[in-house]
Amino acid sequence: MARKTLFVSDLSGTEIPDGDGAKIRVVFADARRGIFEIDTTTQEAQELADKGRKVARRGRRPKASAQ
Repeated sequence: MARKTLFVSDLSGTEIPDGDGAKIRVVFADARRGIFEIDTTTQEAQELADKGRKVARRGRRPKASAQ
């Protein structure tokens, strides 16, 4: 018997279709509070992202592929 996992948005409570999900990480300045992750739809995440600011990627830049 096969099992199917359904993801539900933590913000609206609606089902998230396959390939249309996003995770929002909440990181507090006080590390003792921990880190939280919120599952949302892409549209809900974009609405929240429009209110915030873009953060640069971390780490090294990927090497240019030698073709």
